[in-house]
Amino acid sequence: MHLECTQEERSFREEVRAFLRERLPDAIRRKVRVGEALERADYLKWQRLLHERGWGGMGWPEQFGGAGWNALQQYIFEEESALADAPRLIPFGVKMLAPVLIAFGTPAQQQRFLPAISAGETWWCQGYSEPGAGSDLASLRTRAVREGDHYIVNGQKTWNTFGHYADWIFCLVRTDPEAKAQSGISFLLIDMKTPGISVRPIELLDGGREVNEVWFENVRVPLENRVGEENRGWTYAKFLLGHERTNIAGIGTAKRDLERLKRVAARERKNGRALLDDPSFAARIARVEIELMALEITNLRVLCAERSASAPGPEASILKIKGTEIQQAISELLMRAAGAYALPMHSGPQFAAAEMSAYLNQRKLSIFGGTNEIQKNIIAKMVGL
Repeated sequence: MHLECTQEERSFREEVRAFLRERLPDAIRRKVRVGEALERADYLKWQRLLHERGWGGMGWPEQFGGAGWNALQQYIFEEESALADAPRLIPFGVKMLAPVLIAFGTPAQQQRFLPAISAGETWWCQGYSEPGAGSDLASLRTRAVREGDHYIVNGQKTWNTFGHYADWIFCLVRTDPEAKAQSGISFLLIDMKTPGISVRPIELLDGGREVNEVWFENVRVPLENRVGEENRGWTYAKFLLGHERTNIAGIGTAKRDLERLKRVAARERKNGRALLDDPSFAARIARVEIELMALEITNLRVLCAERSASAPGPEASILKIKGTEIQQAISELLMRAAGAYALPMHSGPQFAAAEMSAYLNQRKLSIFGGTNEIQKNIIAKMVGL
Protein backbone atom coordinates (compact mmCIF):
# COMPACT_ATOMS: atom_id res chain seq x y z
CA MET A 1 0.00 0.00 0.00
CA HIS A 2 1.46 3.34 -1.11
CA LEU A 3 0.82 6.05 1.50
CA GLU A 4 2.84 8.93 0.06
CA CYS A 5 0.99 11.89 -1.43
CA THR A 6 1.01 12.38 -5.17
CA GLN A 7 2.15 15.64 -6.76
CA GLU A 8 -1.50 16.53 -7.27
CA GLU A 9 -2.22 16.01 -3.57
CA ARG A 10 0.83 18.06 -2.57
CA SER A 11 -0.38 20.87 -4.83
CA PHE A 12 -3.80 20.64 -3.21
CA ARG A 13 -2.21 20.97 0.24
CA GLU A 14 -0.46 24.17 -0.88
CA GLU A 15 -3.76 25.49 -2.23
CA VAL A 16 -5.41 24.88 1.14
CA ARG A 17 -2.55 26.56 3.00
CA ALA A 18 -2.77 29.63 0.78
CA PHE A 19 -6.52 29.88 1.32
CA LEU A 20 -6.11 29.62 5.09
CA ARG A 21 -3.43 32.33 5.10
CA GLU A 22 -5.53 34.70 3.01
CA ARG A 23 -9.11 34.09 4.12
CA LEU A 24 -9.13 32.89 7.74
CA PRO A 25 -10.08 36.00 9.79
CA ASP A 26 -7.40 37.02 12.30
CA ALA A 27 -9.97 37.48 15.07
CA ILE A 28 -11.22 33.91 14.68
CA ARG A 29 -7.67 32.54 14.37
CA ARG A 30 -6.71 34.27 17.63
CA LYS A 31 -9.70 32.84 19.51
CA VAL A 32 -8.85 29.31 18.43
CA ARG A 33 -5.16 29.74 19.26
CA VAL A 34 -5.77 30.86 22.86
CA GLY A 35 -8.68 28.51 23.50
CA GLU A 36 -11.35 31.22 23.69
CA ALA A 37 -14.93 30.10 23.08
CA LEU A 38 -16.25 30.79 19.59
CA GLU A 39 -19.65 32.36 19.02
CA ARG A 40 -22.32 31.19 16.61
CA ALA A 41 -21.40 34.04 14.26
CA ASP A 42 -17.76 32.88 14.15
CA TYR A 43 -18.67 29.38 13.01
CA LEU A 44 -21.16 30.63 10.43
CA LYS A 45 -18.74 33.23 9.07
CA TRP A 46 -16.11 30.55 8.47
CA GLN A 47 -18.63 28.24 6.80
CA ARG A 48 -19.72 31.07 4.51
CA LEU A 49 -16.13 31.84 3.54
CA LEU A 50 -15.66 28.18 2.63
CA HIS A 51 -18.88 28.27 0.62
CA GLU A 52 -17.68 31.33 -1.32
CA ARG A 53 -14.56 29.37 -2.25
CA GLY A 54 -16.70 26.46 -3.44
CA TRP A 55 -15.74 24.33 -0.45
CA GLY A 56 -18.97 24.51 1.57
CA GLY A 57 -19.77 20.86 0.92
CA MET A 58 -16.28 19.48 0.60
CA GLY A 59 -16.91 15.77 0.27
CA TRP A 60 -20.29 16.04 -1.44
CA PRO A 61 -20.60 15.05 -5.11
CA GLU A 62 -20.50 18.01 -7.45
CA GLN A 63 -24.06 17.41 -8.65
CA PHE A 64 -25.23 18.25 -5.12
CA GLY A 65 -23.24 21.49 -4.96
CA GLY A 66 -20.18 19.95 -3.34
CA ALA A 67 -16.49 20.20 -4.15
CA GLY A 68 -16.28 16.48 -4.94
CA TRP A 69 -13.22 15.98 -2.73
CA ASN A 70 -12.06 12.47 -2.06
CA ALA A 71 -11.40 11.24 1.48
CA LEU A 72 -7.69 12.12 1.36
CA GLN A 73 -8.38 15.69 0.23
CA GLN A 74 -10.78 16.10 3.15
CA TYR A 75 -8.13 14.74 5.49
CA ILE A 76 -5.55 17.20 4.13
CA PHE A 77 -7.94 20.12 4.57
CA GLU A 78 -8.78 19.16 8.16
CA GLU A 79 -5.11 18.73 9.07
CA GLU A 80 -4.04 22.06 7.57
CA SER A 81 -7.06 23.83 9.10
CA ALA A 82 -6.16 22.60 12.57
CA LEU A 83 -2.50 23.60 12.17
CA ALA A 84 -3.62 27.07 10.98
CA ASP A 85 -5.90 27.55 14.02
CA ALA A 86 -9.09 27.49 11.97
CA PRO A 87 -12.36 26.59 13.71
CA ARG A 88 -13.44 22.98 13.52
CA LEU A 89 -16.30 22.53 11.12
CA ILE A 90 -19.58 21.99 12.91
CA PRO A 91 -20.31 18.51 11.54
CA PHE A 92 -24.04 18.11 12.08
CA GLY A 93 -25.11 19.59 8.76
CA VAL A 94 -22.08 19.28 6.47
CA LYS A 95 -20.68 15.90 7.54
CA MET A 96 -23.53 14.05 9.19
CA LEU A 97 -26.94 15.00 7.81
CA ALA A 98 -25.81 15.92 4.28
CA PRO A 99 -24.44 12.43 3.45
CA VAL A 100 -27.71 10.91 4.70
CA LEU A 101 -29.76 13.25 2.50
CA ILE A 102 -27.52 12.57 -0.51
CA ALA A 103 -27.86 8.80 -0.03
CA PHE A 104 -31.47 8.48 1.15
CA GLY A 105 -33.27 11.83 0.81
CA THR A 106 -35.81 12.78 -1.82
CA PRO A 107 -34.83 15.23 -4.59
CA ALA A 108 -37.09 17.81 -2.91
CA GLN A 109 -35.26 17.37 0.43
CA GLN A 110 -31.88 17.60 -1.26
CA GLN A 111 -32.81 20.79 -3.09
CA ARG A 112 -34.35 22.32 0.01
CA PHE A 113 -31.68 21.60 2.61
CA LEU A 114 -28.26 21.02 1.00
CA PRO A 115 -27.66 24.53 -0.45
CA ALA A 116 -28.49 26.17 2.90
CA ILE A 117 -26.13 23.82 4.74
CA SER A 118 -23.26 24.60 2.38
CA ALA A 119 -23.88 28.36 2.55
CA GLY A 120 -23.97 28.46 6.34
CA GLU A 121 -27.59 29.62 6.29
CA THR A 122 -28.97 26.75 8.38
CA TRP A 123 -27.49 25.37 11.59
CA TRP A 124 -28.39 21.75 12.34
CA CYS A 125 -28.16 19.79 15.58
CA GLN A 126 -28.54 16.10 16.37
CA GLY A 127 -31.43 14.49 18.28
CA TYR A 128 -30.23 10.98 19.09
CA SER A 129 -29.41 10.44 22.79
CA GLU A 130 -32.12 10.37 25.45
CA PRO A 131 -32.12 9.77 29.21
CA GLY A 132 -31.58 6.01 29.39
CA ALA A 133 -30.88 5.75 25.66
CA GLY A 134 -27.33 6.83 24.98
CA SER A 135 -25.05 3.91 24.23
CA ASP A 136 -28.20 1.76 23.99
CA LEU A 137 -29.67 4.13 21.43
CA ALA A 138 -32.18 1.60 20.10
CA SER A 139 -34.11 1.87 23.38
CA LEU A 140 -35.11 5.48 22.63
CA ARG A 141 -38.66 6.46 23.63
CA THR A 142 -39.38 9.78 21.90
CA ARG A 143 -42.63 8.95 20.12
CA ALA A 144 -43.97 10.11 16.76
CA VAL A 145 -47.61 9.28 16.04
CA ARG A 146 -48.93 9.73 12.54
CA GLU A 147 -51.93 12.03 12.28
CA GLY A 148 -53.01 12.77 8.72
CA ASP A 149 -50.12 14.35 6.85
CA HIS A 150 -48.13 15.07 10.04
CA TYR A 151 -46.34 13.25 12.86
CA ILE A 152 -47.05 14.37 16.43
CA VAL A 153 -43.79 14.14 18.37
CA ASN A 154 -43.48 13.88 22.16
CA GLY A 155 -40.40 13.12 24.19
CA GLN A 156 -36.96 14.33 25.20
CA LYS A 157 -33.44 14.39 23.76
CA THR A 158 -30.34 15.08 25.84
CA TRP A 159 -26.64 15.89 25.43
CA ASN A 160 -27.66 17.88 22.37
CA THR A 161 -24.62 19.89 21.23
CA PHE A 162 -25.28 23.50 20.16
CA GLY A 163 -29.05 22.99 20.17
CA HIS A 164 -29.40 26.56 21.43
CA TYR A 165 -27.78 27.75 18.16
CA ALA A 166 -29.69 25.42 15.83
CA ASP A 167 -32.36 26.22 13.26
CA TRP A 168 -33.21 22.56 12.62
CA ILE A 169 -32.72 19.20 14.33
CA PHE A 170 -32.55 15.72 12.79
CA CYS A 171 -34.17 13.23 15.14
CA LEU A 172 -34.61 9.54 15.69
CA VAL A 173 -38.16 8.85 16.88
CA ARG A 174 -40.17 5.73 17.60
CA THR A 175 -42.98 5.29 15.10
CA ASP A 176 -43.85 1.63 15.83
CA PRO A 177 -43.73 0.75 19.54
CA GLU A 178 -44.74 -2.86 18.80
CA ALA A 179 -41.75 -3.60 16.53
CA LYS A 180 -38.43 -4.80 17.89
CA ALA A 181 -36.24 -1.92 19.04
CA GLN A 182 -34.24 -1.21 15.88
CA SER A 183 -37.16 -1.80 13.51
CA GLY A 184 -39.63 0.77 14.83
CA ILE A 185 -37.55 3.94 14.44
CA SER A 186 -37.88 6.73 11.87
CA PHE A 187 -35.62 9.66 10.92
CA LEU A 188 -37.31 13.10 11.03
CA LEU A 189 -36.16 16.62 10.18
CA ILE A 190 -37.72 19.14 12.58
CA ASP A 191 -37.72 22.95 12.48
CA MET A 192 -36.58 24.18 15.91
CA LYS A 193 -39.06 27.06 15.70
CA THR A 194 -42.00 24.65 15.70
CA PRO A 195 -44.37 25.25 18.64
CA GLY A 196 -43.85 22.75 21.45
CA ILE A 197 -40.03 22.62 21.33
CA SER A 198 -38.08 23.89 24.33
CA VAL A 199 -34.30 23.91 24.79
CA ARG A 200 -32.76 23.78 28.28
CA PRO A 201 -28.98 24.15 28.76
CA ILE A 202 -26.85 21.69 30.73
CA GLU A 203 -23.93 23.32 32.55
CA LEU A 204 -20.69 21.36 32.12
CA LEU A 205 -17.73 20.92 34.47
CA ASP A 206 -15.84 23.74 32.75
CA GLY A 207 -18.79 26.11 33.18
CA GLY A 208 -19.74 25.95 29.50
CA ARG A 209 -23.27 25.35 28.22
CA GLU A 210 -22.74 23.90 24.77
CA VAL A 211 -25.02 20.89 25.40
CA ASN A 212 -28.74 20.89 26.05
CA GLU A 213 -31.90 19.00 26.76
CA VAL A 214 -34.53 19.34 24.02
CA TRP A 215 -38.18 18.70 24.87
CA PHE A 216 -40.96 17.96 22.38
CA GLU A 217 -44.57 18.50 23.43
CA ASN A 218 -47.12 17.73 20.69
CA VAL A 219 -44.75 18.96 17.98
CA ARG A 220 -46.27 18.72 14.50
CA VAL A 221 -43.83 17.55 11.81
CA PRO A 222 -44.91 17.26 8.14
CA LEU A 223 -44.60 13.80 6.58
CA GLU A 224 -42.42 15.33 3.88
CA ASN A 225 -39.76 15.86 6.57
CA ARG A 226 -39.24 12.14 7.08
CA VAL A 227 -36.04 10.85 5.49
CA GLY A 228 -36.45 7.52 3.76
CA GLU A 229 -39.03 4.95 4.75
CA GLU A 230 -41.00 4.85 7.97
CA ASN A 231 -39.50 2.50 10.59
CA ARG A 232 -36.18 2.25 8.73
CA GLY A 233 -34.48 5.12 10.55
CA TRP A 234 -32.01 2.78 12.25
CA THR A 235 -30.42 2.09 8.85
CA TYR A 236 -29.90 5.80 8.26
CA ALA A 237 -28.68 6.31 11.83
CA LYS A 238 -25.95 3.67 11.44
CA PHE A 239 -24.88 5.24 8.15
CA LEU A 240 -24.58 8.63 9.87
CA LEU A 241 -22.71 7.28 12.89
CA GLY A 242 -19.99 5.86 10.62
CA HIS A 243 -19.25 9.42 9.48
CA GLU A 244 -19.38 10.78 13.05
CA ARG A 245 -16.96 8.23 14.49
CA THR A 246 -14.35 8.82 11.80
CA ASN A 247 -14.60 12.59 12.31
CA ILE A 248 -14.12 12.29 16.08
CA ALA A 249 -10.60 10.85 15.57
CA GLY A 250 -9.40 14.46 15.18
CA ILE A 251 -5.85 13.75 14.04
CA GLY A 252 -5.24 17.29 12.79
CA THR A 253 -6.43 18.77 16.08
CA ALA A 254 -4.27 16.34 18.04
CA LYS A 255 -1.18 17.29 16.01
CA ARG A 256 -1.83 20.99 16.65
CA ASP A 257 -2.34 20.41 20.38
CA LEU A 258 0.78 18.26 20.58
CA GLU A 259 2.89 21.10 19.17
CA ARG A 260 1.28 23.44 21.68
CA LEU A 261 2.12 21.00 24.47
CA LYS A 262 5.77 21.01 23.44
CA ARG A 263 5.86 24.82 23.42
CA VAL A 264 4.26 25.06 26.87
CA ALA A 265 6.55 22.37 28.31
CA ALA A 266 9.62 24.11 26.86
CA ARG A 267 8.97 27.33 28.77
CA GLU A 268 11.54 27.98 31.45
CA ARG A 269 10.39 27.55 35.07
CA LYS A 270 11.53 29.57 38.08
CA ASN A 271 14.32 27.11 38.82
CA GLY A 272 15.73 27.67 35.34
CA ARG A 273 14.65 24.28 34.10
CA ALA A 274 11.91 23.59 31.55
CA LEU A 275 9.41 20.82 32.12
CA LEU A 276 10.42 19.35 28.75
CA ASP A 277 13.86 18.68 30.28
CA ASP A 278 12.30 16.33 32.83
CA PRO A 279 12.95 12.79 31.49
CA SER A 280 9.68 11.40 32.84
CA PHE A 281 7.52 14.14 31.32
CA ALA A 282 9.44 14.07 28.05
CA ALA A 283 8.89 10.30 27.85
CA ARG A 284 5.11 10.79 28.25
CA ILE A 285 5.11 13.30 25.39
CA ALA A 286 7.15 10.91 23.25
CA ARG A 287 4.76 8.07 23.98
CA VAL A 288 1.66 10.01 22.91
CA GLU A 289 3.47 11.32 19.82
CA ILE A 290 4.33 7.76 18.75
CA GLU A 291 0.71 6.71 19.23
CA LEU A 292 -0.45 9.68 17.17
CA MET A 293 1.94 8.77 14.36
CA ALA A 294 0.65 5.20 14.39
CA LEU A 295 -2.95 6.44 14.32
CA GLU A 296 -2.19 8.73 11.39
CA ILE A 297 -0.75 5.82 9.40
CA THR A 298 -3.83 3.73 10.23
CA ASN A 299 -6.08 6.57 9.13
CA LEU A 300 -4.20 6.91 5.84
CA ARG A 301 -4.59 3.19 5.25
CA VAL A 302 -8.35 3.53 5.79
CA LEU A 303 -8.44 6.45 3.36
CA CYS A 304 -6.54 4.43 0.76
CA ALA A 305 -9.05 1.60 1.17
CA GLU A 306 -11.93 4.05 0.66
CA ARG A 307 -10.22 5.41 -2.44
CA SER A 308 -10.12 1.90 -3.88
CA ALA A 309 -13.86 1.56 -3.19
CA SER A 310 -13.43 -0.67 -0.15
CA ALA A 311 -15.91 0.41 2.51
CA PRO A 312 -14.40 0.72 6.02
CA GLY A 313 -15.66 -1.71 8.61
CA PRO A 314 -14.35 -1.83 12.19
CA GLU A 315 -11.73 0.76 11.20
CA ALA A 316 -14.14 3.60 11.99
CA SER A 317 -14.46 2.34 15.57
CA ILE A 318 -10.68 1.89 15.89
CA LEU A 319 -10.10 5.48 14.76
CA LYS A 320 -12.71 6.73 17.19
CA ILE A 321 -11.23 4.88 20.17
CA LYS A 322 -7.58 5.73 19.63
CA GLY A 323 -8.24 9.25 18.38
CA THR A 324 -10.24 10.23 21.45
CA GLU A 325 -7.81 8.55 23.84
CA ILE A 326 -4.90 10.45 22.30
CA GLN A 327 -6.73 13.79 22.42
CA GLN A 328 -7.54 13.21 26.08
CA ALA A 329 -3.94 12.24 26.88
CA ILE A 330 -2.64 15.43 25.25
CA SER A 331 -5.15 17.61 27.11
CA GLU A 332 -4.10 15.99 30.41
CA LEU A 333 -0.42 16.68 29.70
CA LEU A 334 -1.23 20.27 28.75
CA MET A 335 -3.05 20.75 32.04
CA ARG A 336 -0.12 19.28 33.94
CA ALA A 337 2.27 21.56 32.05
CA ALA A 338 0.17 24.57 33.08
CA GLY A 339 0.47 23.46 36.70
CA ALA A 340 -1.26 25.48 39.41
CA TYR A 341 -2.19 28.15 36.86
CA ALA A 342 -4.74 25.72 35.45
CA LEU A 343 -6.90 26.00 38.58
CA PRO A 344 -10.11 27.89 37.76
CA MET A 345 -9.63 30.35 40.64
CA HIS A 346 -6.03 31.15 39.74
CA SER A 347 -5.31 34.39 37.86
CA GLY A 348 -2.50 32.97 35.76
CA PRO A 349 -1.62 33.09 32.07
CA GLN A 350 -4.54 32.90 29.66
CA PHE A 351 -3.23 29.72 28.06
CA ALA A 352 -3.36 27.93 31.42
CA ALA A 353 -7.07 28.53 31.99
CA ALA A 354 -7.73 27.29 28.45
CA GLU A 355 -5.86 24.04 29.20
CA MET A 356 -8.05 23.29 32.22
CA SER A 357 -11.19 24.03 30.21
CA ALA A 358 -10.00 21.80 27.37
CA TYR A 359 -9.12 19.00 29.78
CA LEU A 360 -12.57 19.03 31.36
CA ASN A 361 -14.41 19.41 28.06
CA GLN A 362 -12.57 16.56 26.36
CA ARG A 363 -13.62 13.99 28.97
CA LYS A 364 -16.71 13.61 26.78
CA LEU A 365 -14.78 12.50 23.68
CA SER A 366 -14.66 8.86 24.71
CA ILE A 367 -18.41 8.91 25.39
CA PHE A 368 -20.25 10.63 22.55
CA GLY A 369 -20.57 9.08 19.11
CA GLY A 370 -20.92 5.74 20.90
CA THR A 371 -18.79 5.09 24.00
CA ASN A 372 -15.36 3.58 23.50
CA GLU A 373 -16.54 0.48 25.37
CA ILE A 374 -19.35 0.06 22.83
CA GLN A 375 -16.86 0.55 19.98
CA LYS A 376 -14.78 -2.33 21.33
CA ASN A 377 -17.87 -4.54 21.26
CA ILE A 378 -18.51 -3.48 17.64
CA ILE A 379 -14.94 -4.35 16.67
CA ALA A 380 -15.18 -7.75 18.38
CA LYS A 381 -18.40 -8.61 16.53
CA MET A 382 -17.13 -7.41 13.14
CA VAL A 383 -13.88 -9.36 13.29
CA GLY A 384 -15.52 -12.45 14.73
CA LEU A 385 -14.01 -12.56 18.22
